[in-house]
Amino acid sequence: MTGPVLSWSENPVLASEVASAGAEVARHLGVDSYAVELDDVSSGLRSTGKVVLAKGDRTLETDADAAAEALVHVARSKAASALIVGDTRFGTVVAGIAACRLKAGSLGKGKRLWTQGEKLVIERDAYGGKFLATVAARMPCVAVVQEGAYQAGGSPTTEAETVSVTAPPQRVAVVETRQTQRHEAGIKSASTVVAAGRGFAKKDDLAIAEALAKALGAALGCSRPLSSDLGWMGEEAHIGLTGAYVRPKLYVALGISGQLQHVAGIKDSKVIVAVNRDAQAPIFQVADYGIVGDLYEVVPALTKAVKDRQA
Repeated sequence: MTGPVLSWSENPVLASEVASAGAEVARHLGVDSYAVELDDVSSGLRSTGKVVLAKGDRTLETDADAAAEALVHVARSKAASALIVGDTRFGTVVAGIAACRLKAGSLGKGKRLWTQGEKLVIERDAYGGKFLATVAARMPCVAVVQEGAYQAGGSPTTEAETVSVTAPPQRVAVVETRQTQRHEAGIKSASTVVAAGRGFAKKDDLAIAEALAKALGAALGCSRPLSSDLGWMGEEAHIGLTGAYVRPKLYVALGISGQLQHVAGIKDSKVIVAVNRDAQAPIFQVADYGIVGDLYEVVPALTKAVKDRQA
């Protein structure tokens, strides 16, 4: 007998999206779907299916071992066919632990899910987004779904079935928590995005990109070197294969070479504009409009032109 489909994410918005994914898979299988909440039902979760609230003797959503144990407990008690997890750093770790403890197949990260007989299939980008690959695993299995792949739906959670979970001994001690400096928020849902790349010589020069973003009413993002390598911007601003996938109406790439890892994150943009002094930069192969020139001269001119048009 096929069991229900579970979904979970510690991110409230993403939790509602993966709940929609779980509900869709459950409809294909003809079973119930359950959105799993850990610790509390106050995160604004919207679900089209049922909800299970797992409570433990300590906070579950800040410890990957504890979160995984809670999901495993619910999955076993429900004889779940699949566990769908939202694509965050924490969620990806939890999904791996849960799959191992359940001795279940792991489909990894992807966009869309469907069933094929006794198998769950996931579609994901391959070779930097140039191709789509499908991966299948026999159920029960665990899958990770990217943000934006499904629309959040359903009604706000008001009632939930409650289960108690005994968390495993804590193996990691949190010594200190520091607030990150968030340079930008909302690039995934922005209709216009301006992104800075390694063409900027120093951090202070990002003010040029910020000025253009402000003039356009755009969100400001960056390529991987500026966030992961140099630390000039926060990880949440990183656009690319290992960062955020964006699909704005207008994407403006400033000083970005356009390697496959970055292009994978912007390929769904409606219009791509690139500024780079290297006429052979790969970014021009995917750009709808390209300007070959020094960004220190071109970008201020673009900003002025936008402001003049708005005046």
